Amino acid sequence: MLSISTRPGRSFMGRLAKGDDLLQSLENFCQEQQITLGEVRALGAVTRARVGYYDQEKREYYFLKMDQPLEILALVGNISLKEGKPMVHAHVTLGDTAGRAWGGHLAPGTTVFACEFTVQEYQADQALARQDDPATGLLLWPTS
Repeated sequence: MLSISTRPGRSFMGRLAKGDDLLQSLENFCQEQQITLGEVRALGAVTRARVGYYDQEKREYYFLKMDQPLEILALVGNISLKEGKPMVHAHVTLGDTAGRAWGGHLAPGTTVFACEFTVQEYQADQALARQDDPATGLLLWPTS
């Protein structure tokens, strides 16, 4: 198990532009602000979405593409380092016109219609950097 002690850093609230790629824009913001550890939340709407599901047996991501307007019911994620750069790892729940919910791992290709976000930066005495985890086949934080 890994556990590190954190303390609050800066807090941000903002809005992404219509047409932005949701994931890339959040990562760009973190890179511009040099946020290497934190959490992100967002709500709003997208014009189309791409979300992933990780098949644990095959160790592959499968992606669902939805070419329709959807509401962002919830987006939660964390910020840490991947190859020395800030990376946003987020999951998103989206709602359609019939009230159905769709969700998964937020992937590039999700286009913003309107999006408001919050980012909470954390300070810590050590960095959290993603690395290959042989047990899962994923890039995860180390266990110790």
